[in-house]
Amino acid sequence: MDASRVSSPRVADVPRRQASRVVLFGPDNQVFLINASDPGNPSSEPWWEIPGGGIDYGESSAHCAARELYEEGGFDSVEVGPVVATQHVQFSFAGMFFDQDEVIHIARTDQAEIKKPMGLEFFEALAFRGARWWTVDEILASSERFLPPRLQELIAALDD
Repeated sequence: MDASRVSSPRVADVPRRQASRVVLFGPDNQVFLINASDPGNPSSEPWWEIPGGGIDYGESSAHCAARELYEEGGFDSVEVGPVVATQHVQFSFAGMFFDQDEVIHIARTDQAEIKKPMGLEFFEALAFRGARWWTVDEILASSERFLPPRLQELIAALDD
């Protein structure tokens, strides 16, 4: 392949994908977050994020949220509620560019145990650094990097 013809994707060249994320409240009103890093950029700082991923063809955003909770935390008993926020994001991950519209659901579970992630895609598995329950106060007081960036604001509004 002629290297001079290889270029980074332009926004216009990348199809916009639909995604669903979810703020999961568990026992004692704690929030489930995943610690991740970019396997395509080892110098980037890790972050804490809410679970989520691309919506499959024919899948509802609520079903996608439940599926992602199962895949990323082993949660098999969740009640997915309404969409509480939407956002449009563009980012690079594992050397790939993403342009996506996201809906963010709220969900609840009585399941305290976080299980080993199941069914992660290759780069997701490389990115996964751990997961844990956070109290709302811990999130609001933290200087950690969160995704979405306005997670603290969203959590404060949902906790009222």
